[in-house]
Amino acid sequence: MAINMKGKSLVSINDLSLEEINQIFELSASLKQKRLTGEKHPLLEGKKLGMIFAKPSTRTRVSFEVGIYELGGIGLYFGPNDLQLGRSENIHDTAKVLSRYLDGIMIRTFAHQDVVDLAHYAEIPVINGLTDLLHPCQVLTDLFTIKEKKGKLRGLKLAYLGDGNNMAHSLLHGCSKVGMDITIASPSNYKPDEQIIKNALENAAYMGSKIEIIEYPVEAVKDADVIYTDVWASMGQEAEAEERRKYFVKYQVNPELTAHAKDDYLFMHCLPAHRGDEVVDEVADSPNSVIFDEAENRLHVQKAIMALVM
Repeated sequence: MAINMKGKSLVSINDLSLEEINQIFELSASLKQKRLTGEKHPLLEGKKLGMIFAKPSTRTRVSFEVGIYELGGIGLYFGPNDLQLGRSENIHDTAKVLSRYLDGIMIRTFAHQDVVDLAHYAEIPVINGLTDLLHPCQVLTDLFTIKEKKGKLRGLKLAYLGDGNNMAHSLLHGCSKVGMDITIASPSNYKPDEQIIKNALENAAYMGSKIEIIEYPVEAVKDADVIYTDVWASMGQEAEAEERRKYFVKYQVNPELTAHAKDDYLFMHCLPAHRGDEVVDEVADSPNSVIFDEAENRLHVQKAIMALVM
């Protein structure tokens, strides 16, 4: 039975039910097929999406802008200097004003609390395009891609190597919601947030899956169905890059490491990749790599999210 998600904001995967996640995946597959065959699908004809970018992005901007256009709507891009948000106008007032003009808001920013507050005060759905804490649209896309390639999610093992950052956090939420096992391998001083781990453990207990937070990359990828990594220094952490490299170099995804995974493992990366750091070309460009399918699927999954909530 279809669940009515109209008006619902997407701030965190942890706010979604398994039924809602599956509904997003079903619509994503349908919209992907329609696009492939050239069938028009103006589910949001005349709707207006405001896209707020405090952080620039290739995939997020293009996929949301193309997505709202293909759904029959229009996207309005707001860069870091285009709104008074956080400067001379507070989030409450911005949310109330934008709610009078738009049908939905996508925001990609630094502070997670800004998205929480925007969703609280807005009278239209708010979609989290990324914060320093979470990246839900990317991980919903990742799970959709895994399901496409493997035919299922429950019972699979995903190994994430590297920084316990927003990607690690949303992967913990996402995998635990759908019943996948997930092992995070990070240096001891770069572990994921304790509250996120707690959320994931609660979800996993309900779904019967396993969560591991360890330091050892070989142990993490042993018998993995999916190997995932991300940049060692995220946007805004450029000054820390050299210091971080000292800790993360042993977490590089290379053929020696992937040899411990299943032969048909999938390699995933949210991109952009710093080739030669967190992953080498031999893996990123290997037959196991699905990084560009993953990037394409951002379009289909985000279209489904917009269609369902707007």
